[in-house]
Amino acid sequence: MFLFYSILMGMSLSFILLAYTSASVFSTFIVTSGTFGLMALVGYTTSTDLTKFGSILMMALVGIILASVVNFFMKSGTMEYIISILGVLIFTGLTAYDVQKLKRIGMATGEYQGESRDKLAIMGALTLYLDFINLFLFLLRFLGNRK
Repeated sequence: MFLFYSILMGMSLSFILLAYTSASVFSTFIVTSGTFGLMALVGYTTSTDLTKFGSILMMALVGIILASVVNFFMKSGTMEYIISILGVLIFTGLTAYDVQKLKRIGMATGEYQGESRDKLAIMGALTLYLDFINLFLFLLRFLGNRK
């Protein structure tokens, strides 16, 4: 399933990336990588519990999905800009939250053995992958130059 998802995601990203110049895709990737790395470091090293922060971000994510569906019909440029700003903020925060959550799970590895641990590792990788891809796509709306 994970392999099928990766192939599907790669195909859909290829069509999106064809709309932007290669220089803007590269620069956006560098900015995304730096932001993602910094927030992963913050999430790993902070002593603040981000659990409440994560639940607020998940509610905000649902809100941004609903706003995107509404804007699909309204086609408002201003609304798309606001959604993009919120998307960057949400996925930046979710990166720190998810890394801290994975750190907590990793510290409790004694509770998980064999197949359960492997499934948790795959789900953790998928979560961080989705955070990175979504952060990249929202930043590409700002930094990307269309062909």
